[in-house]
Amino acid sequence: MAAKKIVDAMSMQRALTRITYEIIERNKGIDNLVLVGIKTRGVYLARRIGERLQQLEDAKVPVLELDITNYRDDRESTAQIDNRFELNLDHKRVILVDDVLYTGRTIRAALDALMDNGRPAAVNLAVLVDRGHRELPIRADFVGKNIPTAASERIKVHVRELDQEDSVEIV
Repeated sequence: MAAKKIVDAMSMQRALTRITYEIIERNKGIDNLVLVGIKTRGVYLARRIGERLQQLEDAKVPVLELDITNYRDDRESTAQIDNRFELNLDHKRVILVDDVLYTGRTIRAALDALMDNGRPAAVNLAVLVDRGHRELPIRADFVGKNIPTAASERIKVHVRELDQEDSVEIV
């Protein structure tokens, strides 16, 4: 099956910039804000949002990495992953960042992992792509692009840090 590019590098950059502005607006600034990227591509997107926040607000927002392997309900894992952050999340406003929102199961696992690191004041979800087909009652607060898909299709996000290009393809 051939892949069809539906988002190019410039469109991805614009989407992340828009998400960044929405985060600032909804949170009335960046005080007490923490970005948490879900491994793997969510981490790179969170870093980019963090860099843009620093440019716009002249202050650094912590960017943390979250590996949800041990929290998944759809895969067996014997890996022992330490998800303790150096930063306690108590009373922080957390923006959870991922590349694609699909069934909601990844986000459910991420929320479980987050709660093992404290009790945030609030958790919002930022995703580059929302493709629909939810199995759990989860929705994103910040969405780069809504891309309706068939259940048989896949969304593949490419980030330059790993894939040497920024793009989104539907396969």
